[in-house]
Amino acid sequence: MILVTGATGNIGRALLKELRVCGAGPVRGLTRDAARVTFPEGVEAVEGDLGRVETLNSALDGVRSLFLVQGMGAEGEVLEAARQAGVEHVVLVSSITVQTHPHLPAAGVNAAVERLLKDSGMAWTILRPTQFASNTLWWATSIREHGTVHVPYADLGLPTIHPADIAAVARAALVEPGHRGRTYPLTGPERVTARQQVAALAAALEQELSLVEISREQAHRQMASFMGDETANAVLDLMGGDLNEELLKVRDTVPQLTGRPATPFRQWATEHAAAFRRLAPPRGGSRRTVTAG
Repeated sequence: MILVTGATGNIGRALLKELRVCGAGPVRGLTRDAARVTFPEGVEAVEGDLGRVETLNSALDGVRSLFLVQGMGAEGEVLEAARQAGVEHVVLVSSITVQTHPHLPAAGVNAAVERLLKDSGMAWTILRPTQFASNTLWWATSIREHGTVHVPYADLGLPTIHPADIAAVARAALVEPGHRGRTYPLTGPERVTARQQVAALAAALEQELSLVEISREQAHRQMASFMGDETANAVLDLMGGDLNEELLKVRDTVPQLTGRPATPFRQWATEHAAAFRRLAPPRGGSRRTVTAG
């Protein structure tokens, strides 16, 4: 029995599909409200809240492998509950910042959970992805309403990863031998800048989009209003303010472990274009695919 937490998220949804396609044994998807979700055929929806470990008893009953996404709740308590329930193997989604930016607060939290897992007595596999392609959903409202993206560091590229590639590696770690006790840094197939991401979204939408490069200070004022000063500074460091070669490195872990190439950002943009599309295009609007600097 495999239990997938974060089952309605970007990685979890893709992982459930991967597990059913490969014919894995019984699979459960954890959700707060089973009546409101639709999982692939054969996946059992179970209710529970990672922030309230006492709600997980039924979900963990009989589980031997657990997929756990960082930041979903009280991970230390969840790991202890999993150990007591007889879970043998945990695949944890952490962050590449544990390796590249250990001084950042969020990286410290991720590292602490990694240590808890390694000390738990359960077998473990740790996934450390870089920036998610889905982070560009932050731009969705601005693109839908104004056709414009305001970003700092517009021409600095990171090896952005498609969440489905993380799911594919997680599937391999859960069902194939040889992955226990391993830590895998995960990236996309190439560096992609914010300007290139906007261009890919414009192509997928078949409409004009413009990119306006703003200063770090301007970006910080916007971001701090909803994520706090400390988190905003950390995110901006990772966007370009504190880059290093480890963060920029393109790795071949995804194709090595899955047997298929890592997914380029342009494919993610095509798959998710609807999230950025205007509900009613302006009268007489252009259909050209253009981005402006």
